Amino acid sequence: MIRSLLAAITLVALGVEPIAGEVVRVEVDSREDVLGGQPFGAAGAYEKITGRIYFAFDPDNPMNARIVDIGLAPRNAAGRVEAWANFMVLRPKNRQPGTVAVLEVSNRGGKASLRYFNGGARAFDPTSEEDFGDGLLMRLGFTIIWVGWQHDVPLREGRLRLSVPLATNDGAPIEGLVRADWVVEQTTRVLRIGHRDHVAYPVADTLSPDNVLTVRDGRERRRKVIPRTDWGFTTDVDELGVEHLAISADSGFVAGMIYELVYRAVDPRVVGLGLAAVRDMMSYAKYDSTSLFPAEYGIGVGISQTGRFLRHFVYQGFNTDEQERKVFDGLIVHTAGAGRGSFNHRFAQPSRDGHRYSAFFYPTDIFPFSSRTQGDLESGARDGLFAHAHDRSHVPKIFFTNTGYEYWGRAASLIHTTVDGRNDIRLYRQERIYHLASGQHFVGPFPPPEERALPNSTAYRGNPLNFLFTMRALMVRMVEWVRDGVSPPPSLYPTFGAGTLVSIKDVDFPKIRGVRLPKVIHEAYRVDYGPRWSEGIIDKQPPELGDAFPSFVPQVDSFGNERGGVKSVEILVPLATYAPWNLRTGLPGRTSELTNFRGTYIPFSKTDQERKDNGDPRPSIESLYASREEYLERVTEATGYLVDEGFLLPEDAPAAKARAALYWDWIFEN
Repeated sequence: MIRSLLAAITLVALGVEPIAGEVVRVEVDSREDVLGGQPFGAAGAYEKITGRIYFAFDPDNPMNARIVDIGLAPRNAAGRVEAWANFMVLRPKNRQPGTVAVLEVSNRGGKASLRYFNGGARAFDPTSEEDFGDGLLMRLGFTIIWVGWQHDVPLREGRLRLSVPLATNDGAPIEGLVRADWVVEQTTRVLRIGHRDHVAYPVADTLSPDNVLTVRDGRERRRKVIPRTDWGFTTDVDELGVEHLAISADSGFVAGMIYELVYRAVDPRVVGLGLAAVRDMMSYAKYDSTSLFPAEYGIGVGISQTGRFLRHFVYQGFNTDEQERKVFDGLIVHTAGAGRGSFNHRFAQPSRDGHRYSAFFYPTDIFPFSSRTQGDLESGARDGLFAHAHDRSHVPKIFFTNTGYEYWGRAASLIHTTVDGRNDIRLYRQERIYHLASGQHFVGPFPPPEERALPNSTAYRGNPLNFLFTMRALMVRMVEWVRDGVSPPPSLYPTFGAGTLVSIKDVDFPKIRGVRLPKVIHEAYRVDYGPRWSEGIIDKQPPELGDAFPSFVPQVDSFGNERGGVKSVEILVPLATYAPWNLRTGLPGRTSELTNFRGTYIPFSKTDQERKDNGDPRPSIESLYASREEYLERVTEATGYLVDEGFLLPEDAPAAKARAALYWDWIFEN
């Protein structure tokens, strides 16, 4: 009764009537004009709203049935499970009919949309002109929404987070096995258990025999148990005074080795409420008459971790809300590869991902992978990303965008091939797949830092190919699709049929001095997490691995750049090889393994003589272009082509040309 009275007082103080549906309260902390009321073109001025939003979920509603442990969470007087999140919204002050809301699912508590689509700076609290970039999203009149969905983000100011309840057995604590692993890059005495400084689950009993630490020197090498007397649990305080659960060893953890901890933890959070919070935030914007940021259309954006989140969101049927209404009209799922993730199971760690050489064997790259339902003859399973939609008409229109890195490092080929690796599959009408040819996971810096020059070669660790021009255009194409009914460009990705998708042993990469083509690729496995995995509970830590699903990569052209996808200016008018992979050259441990996220940049030789001196099989720049002027003329033709194809906005053509000129000038100055 007191809680209900306080809620009513808060609403009255805000001048807001109680909100129907699953958003039960909104508390506004601040409301201010963006850039002092500066107009963004025809859309006019914007305002920024921050605060907390409160949710109440009905455990008995069929739309919540897949939330693991929701039935073990405490309920309020109305029988609902409560949670709250902090949020930020940028909205036009003069909203027009047909408003589109872009909800970016926050990657580990941050905000990336202004950087990816506006060319803005990285900022947790966008305030300056630099933060908002060229204002593309605002000039288009979009409302931009961020809301916390992850319970364990690092304890840092400005991070978005979701507060969710504990699951208990009628008030008694629940225990279970939790796993953490590390590839140690520098010998140290202390390792923090939480992934990337996320909040770790507490240890149930430091003396439990279930607490086991192992070490190995390779991804699938035999684990060696470290005696319990040689290590212990501790806390590690960071530079901001935040304590982190950790382990320590007097003899140290050796660089180049893989350490893995399995421990008995206590107090699991109802992590899957994050999926429902994103669902209900979008429904509040679209359907609630009292919404502070109303919109007619909703587009979800997920990048990397949260691209995988959106794949999981669709797979588990969350695009239908508690009142059986369609939530998102469109989704942009970026650099997720074939993954989903730890977003809805007991003791889930949403930050844990999966790469060839870090974060091993978490429930990230697991069947199913494609939107279309397939059967896996080996396991007997039959499933697909769209298979569990409550209403098939609620499946949103989706762009799956992946760089070359996701083919090498995140098994991306599985989203469009049969699980036996023999055939291409037919896509659904409401999905498009765009391969951003030769890109790495994110846009690397240019000019490349000198400290990233690789030994005995002209190559650099890190790939500066700028696919963000394409992403800006695809945002506009998505809005045209969901709001105006205009079909986007056809899918562009490598296929068996076109001869552009091959096994790694068949990649025709040029033999460049000091550069080795990888002999390994990230693989997704048939994995056994124990008998209760179908209920969202892991009993086997580490899991038991079965056979890997076959993965493939794009074929390359004579320059070493990828075929079969959306080719940016850098690939259409090349001055370099942009490899989406990079080996661990110069790093401790296995140097033949892949570096996480990064590709390789290898400029062409400037002259034929330099090419001969370097033993470089690729053409020299002088043999390709008679002059800088001819090169830029070719660039202008390429930008025109990309505009015509729908992969470059006309307003971005000058910037793409300026970027190309920068590449030329840097190469010839070095």
